[in-house]
Amino acid sequence: MAERSVKSLFYITHVNNLPSILKHGILSHRKITEQGISFTPVYNAEIVAHRERIATPDNKSLWEYANLYFQPRNPMLYKVLSETEKKDVVILGIKPQILDTKDAFISLGNAAHSLSSLVDIKTGLKAIRSEYWNILNSDWWKTEDGTKRKIMAECLIPNSVPPSAIHSVYVVSQHAAERIRPVLSSLPFPIEVVVEPHMFFQPRQRGEITDRLFWVDGDMFFSQMQTLTVSVNTVGVMGKGLASRAKYQFPDMYVVYQDVCKSKRLAMGKPYLYKREASLDEDLADEPLSLPNLNANKWFLLFPTKNHWKEGSDPAGIEKGLAWLVENYKTEGIQSIAMPALGCGLGGLGWKEMGPLMCRYLSQMEIQVSIYLPQEQKIAPEFLTRDFLLGK
Repeated sequence: MAERSVKSLFYITHVNNLPSILKHGILSHRKITEQGISFTPVYNAEIVAHRERIATPDNKSLWEYANLYFQPRNPMLYKVLSETEKKDVVILGIKPQILDTKDAFISLGNAAHSLSSLVDIKTGLKAIRSEYWNILNSDWWKTEDGTKRKIMAECLIPNSVPPSAIHSVYVVSQHAAERIRPVLSSLPFPIEVVVEPHMFFQPRQRGEITDRLFWVDGDMFFSQMQTLTVSVNTVGVMGKGLASRAKYQFPDMYVVYQDVCKSKRLAMGKPYLYKREASLDEDLADEPLSLPNLNANKWFLLFPTKNHWKEGSDPAGIEKGLAWLVENYKTEGIQSIAMPALGCGLGGLGWKEMGPLMCRYLSQMEIQVSIYLPQEQKIAPEFLTRDFLLGK
């Protein structure tokens, strides 16, 4: 358990608030109100008003505390980014010594939620390092099992967090970093600027193959494409890799997958399109929702890459499935699609073989297509060029 140490806490705010924070610190909402400090909100008024009514064990309102997250890549950040320009949102990294603050508390989950316990720091850290650790280091959450609430675990610091406790400012892009560096240049203590698009649910890298076809290094399950592709076998087992994650995140999709395997509607060379009607935004964002429904009605293309889960991936079968997709995507109503590197990773195939094969077919489609690179393989830049992938 020794390696499970909290190395940082995090605060989500608007870039306009940075000069004030560097001068006054991260203030509780009560302090901001009392001092008449002007600020740009990132949380809507309903959320802020509700937190005033929540009491801590010492019978004070949550408004008396500055709230820091253990994991900033959470449903609240997803909601904030859906309502605010990504370039305008910054995440402040806070030194872990802030946990030594007298009269601080830890909320085991979103502090405004009735099921979240507010406990002392020692009790809270014990829980964070044990049953909460895997949740806080996960890429996903769900309402049903409580992880959506728990991944928003907070540290509540009374009154304020001093500017000197800030060690880093995380931003979504290099452009955003250049924008704030002048604000930090005159400080008497160093603060690092870190460009971390993954923290903001953005790809780490993205490259253009054609004007409609791209390779992406990132998390496919946060793609804005209408349809997500899940590599599967034809016997109904989702045991490892992306399929296992999809099974956990979307149990309704797994039920459909098993059904189409049993009925033989899914076969090598014949993917199956599950037109899911539930909004993915509702799964991802904290409530209350006021979202543009970019991820409403997310569809899943169940794409067979092998017959049995014990086998290696079948390049010929994958090619037949790609040909089916090119022939049928318009009649099926697919408007855009995200796809992993089929057969790579746990499937045993290499990008040097499958990248050009996929691009040969996907470049024929008249929609936006994103190919997500395998995380299990390190791909040299020369194998990501347009000339290599399109065979020119």
